[in-house]
Amino acid sequence: MESIGLLFFVFVLAVFLGVELISKVPSQLHTPLMSGSNAISGITIVGALIAAGLETSQVFTVVLGVIAVAAAMINVVGGYLVTDRMLAMFKKKDGGKP
Repeated sequence: MESIGLLFFVFVLAVFLGVELISKVPSQLHTPLMSGSNAISGITIVGALIAAGLETSQVFTVVLGVIAVAAAMINVVGGYLVTDRMLAMFKKKDGGKP
C-alpha cells in the first residue's frame, strides 16, 4: 500500500513540474520541442505496455496500464501530426506544376 502512495506522489509531482515547464516555453519553441519529446513518449508507451500486461490479480493496475497506453499513443500520434504540419509550412511551393 505504501508503494501506491509513493507512485501517487511521483505522479502529482510530475504533473506540477510538467505544467511549470510547459508554461515557461515560448510559443515559437513549442512545436520543435514537442517533436523531440515524442522519443520520450515512446519510452512511456513501453512502460505502459509492461504495466498493462502484468500478470497480476489487481484489475486496477491493468486498467491504469491500458489508460496509460491510450494516452501515450494519442500524445505520440498528435506530436507527429503537428510536426508534419510544421515541416509542410517550410516546403517550397511548386506553383501547381505537375
